Amino acid sequence: MRITGKYVKITTVGSEIQAYIPDPLSPKDLSLTGARTILLNDAIQALQKLDIATNLVSGQEWLLYGFVRKEAVVTSQIEGTQATLIDLLNNEDDGQQTGDLEEVCNYLAALNYAWGELTSPKGLPLSLRLIKEAHSRLMRGVRGQNKTPGEFRISQNWIGGMRPSDATFIPPPPNEMNICLSQLEAYFHTDDAVPPLIRVAMIHVQFETIHPFLDGNGRIGRLLIALLLRQYGLMRSPLLYVSLYFKKHRHEYYELLNRVRTHGDWEAWIDYFLKAIKTVADDVVDTSTRLHQIATQDREKLLKHPKITVASMRLFEELPKKPIITLTEAVQRLELTKPPVSKAVSILVAMGILVEATGKKRDRAYRYKSYLDILAEGTEL
Repeated sequence: MRITGKYVKITTVGSEIQAYIPDPLSPKDLSLTGARTILLNDAIQALQKLDIATNLVSGQEWLLYGFVRKEAVVTSQIEGTQATLIDLLNNEDDGQQTGDLEEVCNYLAALNYAWGELTSPKGLPLSLRLIKEAHSRLMRGVRGQNKTPGEFRISQNWIGGMRPSDATFIPPPPNEMNICLSQLEAYFHTDDAVPPLIRVAMIHVQFETIHPFLDGNGRIGRLLIALLLRQYGLMRSPLLYVSLYFKKHRHEYYELLNRVRTHGDWEAWIDYFLKAIKTVADDVVDTSTRLHQIATQDREKLLKHPKITVASMRLFEELPKKPIITLTEAVQRLELTKPPVSKAVSILVAMGILVEATGKKRDRAYRYKSYLDILAEGTEL
């Protein structure tokens, strides 16, 4: 059994407990041969295929719009948020937010901010400061907003149980935590013999083990995966909704994270992570291809429709970017008067491309149903 850290006795909330302090990355006896090499190559090839395939699809912003929101929804669902992708899109349509939807929207804000900083010549580099800024946006105005958003904890936390004595895991105490964080930040930018994708896998575990915030660690830890993939040149756009794999295999996800701490089993976690990357990258390619096919087929049907209008064609081209739309929004987007836009909506409804979603006589919203059905796969509760 490999040793990956040490335990120290601390007293908190009246209980004497054992807190875990992880060793700095990376373990020198890591086994990266045989089947693990095949998994690594398969995952890298899947990421490369994703990059090529999505760039071949016209209108990549369509994919970004949907896939970033898909990751936001699923990563929040892992933490117990009861909101679906359709809920989020409806919210963006009408501006009404519940607490759960605010959490999803905050994740979007955090990801967009951090990704924007990384990709801007004058933006922040991948750093503890960037992570804290992202966390500040994640926790703004939602559950945990009173738990020092944007600041690393100065008190002891624990995972599981109402009291530390009942916890399943005790992260390092604050003084040791800060040392661990400094070492982790240095490792972000350290070149070693470990392949970058495996470094991403290990950094995710290390961050979750350090657990530097009083709340929101899981979501920030999964957001960090996307940032690291960008940092190491493995992904140019945040198209990978890796949380979907973690959600589907949630028990194994938590079990393997813990086995790194209890048994030093980095290899089992790395295998799981590489499978996750490949599976989701393949799924992104498949999903983007199906979305492109649906749009292409519907465009061809519309072009052959005897009552096609310029407005109906223009409205259709807006749908992948706004798959739930009202008549008022359509008027604004097309910059036309209401009559031609209303006729365009009627044509698309008659063709089955748009489906009325509210059942109301006024203030109706329309969905690009076949497109949304594909995009929303895996985000159901």
